[in-house]
Amino acid sequence: MKKTCKILTLIIFTLFCTYGTFTQAKKVKHMKLEDGMTAENTLVLTLKDGDVIIKLLPEKAPNHVKRIKELVEKKFYDGLVFHRVIKGFMAQTGDPQGTGMGGSGQNIKAEFNDVPFERGTLGMARSQDPDSADSQFFICFKEASHLNGQYTVWGQVVDGMEHVDNIKLGSPFDNGTVTDPDKMIKLALLSDLVASGDVVIDQ
Repeated sequence: MKKTCKILTLIIFTLFCTYGTFTQAKKVKHMKLEDGMTAENTLVLTLKDGDVIIKLLPEKAPNHVKRIKELVEKKFYDGLVFHRVIKGFMAQTGDPQGTGMGGSGQNIKAEFNDVPFERGTLGMARSQDPDSADSQFFICFKEASHLNGQYTVWGQVVDGMEHVDNIKLGSPFDNGTVTDPDKMIKLALLSDLVASGDVVIDQ
């Protein structure tokens, strides 16, 4: 009898746990877009401390935005590290090698524009060749006017910049190279997150 009671108790407990797992509400994030923003041209960058909302600028750098979105759709950026981070300047990422020497294998012609490099501005990294941008990009910690017109601006952080500030800094004696660097946990289009039910846009 005792053995039967124990078995019944175990079955009931298992059913309860299973039911609880299947009926647990999906955790959905709510977001409100600023005027002029669309889900199709907004990125959500997930860092260790939280989400960073990025407004894309297709009207200023259409080819760069198109390529970034292609790479995001392929989940190219998920898990990539911030290999070069310089205090008071910028955090650079987008290299699958994590060394600053790699990329996606497809260069993009420069689209220098009139958007200034300010706090939260995203620009494409490149070599001395103006048309050598690939997948690497950087986020400015503060104004960097000396970059204006020299690097392509394609996005702007509109929320969550405090999480960018917390990215692990690199060595000031080694051009910002980071030991055991922080990474981009995920970089996704807001429209995809809405379609999957992970995000709801509040009106």
